[in-house]
Amino acid sequence: QPQLVESGGGLVQPGGSLRLSCAASGFTLDWRGIAWFRQAPGKEREGVSCISHNGETTNYEASVKGRFTTSRDNAKNTVFLQMNSLKPEDTANYTCAVCPSGLCVLCTAAFVDSWGQGTQVTVSS
Repeated sequence: QPQLVESGGGLVQPGGSLRLSCAASGFTLDWRGIAWFRQAPGKEREGVSCISHNGETTNYEASVKGRFTTSRDNAKNTVFLQMNSLKPEDTANYTCAVCPSGLCVLCTAAFVDSWGQGTQVTVSS
């Protein structure tokens, strides 16, 4: 059963850091772009970042640019999201998803192939 499993969420104070992981089982991520999305209560899901299959291209939503970094280790079949300088408005459930191709083109919620279950990030003092 192909599956994505996120981990690394938790409660952190403003200004703190968390590192999220997205591990795939049952299939390989080598040839697919991977995106992170988030959804806060009462808000629509939004794209946070995307990384191409070889890690050469990364995209970020404007509000996280310069604070979040996505990376991948294809040998471990895992993608990461390093989140620094966290703000209360970053509070959300974070989910990873498989892009329709190896690139970040069309890697939006409407086109991704597979979703994980998500990991909760709460930024609060």
